Amino acid sequence: MSIATTATRSVQRRSSIKHLPVNLFASVMGISGLSLAWRGAHKLFGADVAIAEGIGVVAILTFLVLAIGYGVKWVRYPAAVKAEFNHPIAGNFFGTVTIAILLLSSVIGFYSTAFGEVVWTVGAILTIGLAFIVAGRLFRGKEDPAHAAPAWLIPGVATLDIAVAGGTMPMAWAHEVNMFSIAIGTMIALVFFTMIFSRVVHHEPLPAGMVPSLIIMIAPFEVGFLAYVNMVQHVDMFAGLLFYFGLFLFISLSFKVFRRSIPFAASWWAISFPIAALSNAAIRYAAYSDTWVLKALAGVILAFLSVAIVVLFIRTLHRLFTHRLLVG
Repeated sequence: MSIATTATRSVQRRSSIKHLPVNLFASVMGISGLSLAWRGAHKLFGADVAIAEGIGVVAILTFLVLAIGYGVKWVRYPAAVKAEFNHPIAGNFFGTVTIAILLLSSVIGFYSTAFGEVVWTVGAILTIGLAFIVAGRLFRGKEDPAHAAPAWLIPGVATLDIAVAGGTMPMAWAHEVNMFSIAIGTMIALVFFTMIFSRVVHHEPLPAGMVPSLIIMIAPFEVGFLAYVNMVQHVDMFAGLLFYFGLFLFISLSFKVFRRSIPFAASWWAISFPIAALSNAAIRYAAYSDTWVLKALAGVILAFLSVAIVVLFIRTLHRLFTHRLLVG
């Protein structure tokens, strides 16, 4: 038996649903965001709406597969799920599950308004619950400043996504829920962004596997733009400031993140949903400004997002089929 064959079988033996990372739910966020961006492109550029619908179906199927897989992991390996949830960094990626549900409510809402409202309500309840859990952890004190990673922003961004997906919900109580969620998300994002920025500037560089998550730092501004615009139903100067600072951060961080020296892993999906938020914000802002420069910018960002998600999707499937995705 060759050494290569032995190594391959060894990898296959270690492959287990136990090692399914919760951060893979970021893929649903990115794909859902891509679907919504292409729907915006339908209005701005006249793109075929079938593109958005097809991507939306992929997002729903991806969520169902991951939900079933992680449900199996929860039943068979509850200790592993508990350890992941309690981890000071990885635990924040449980916010990707609730954000995925919120974004899917927008995708589903185009087909069934009532079902979309139900999914949004479930997502909002879970997201607010998670925000209380995260706040409770911090109030215990003695948190290591070195743990202030970009992933900390996810629970805060999650509450902002309540308004992104539900800014026009017709229920009488929805407006107050959206206001509550924006208040939570804004303050958590401001506090965490400051802590993370300080950690990145004053402490040791992030490990290579965490470098892609730096793109999450644009999320509070671009998601904040979308949440604010959805609530006030117009674009103003404050919204423009949010959009442009997020764009500045994206350009600045891209030189650090998109390098060949950083190996591919499931953590790379962390780039998808912030860029999806940037793409959706760029399309909304371009529609407001109605200038060819911003329309061109929106088109470039949408193209970049589309290529990035296709590459991430293909590489993730390749790692899955070569038994390298679900390994310890």
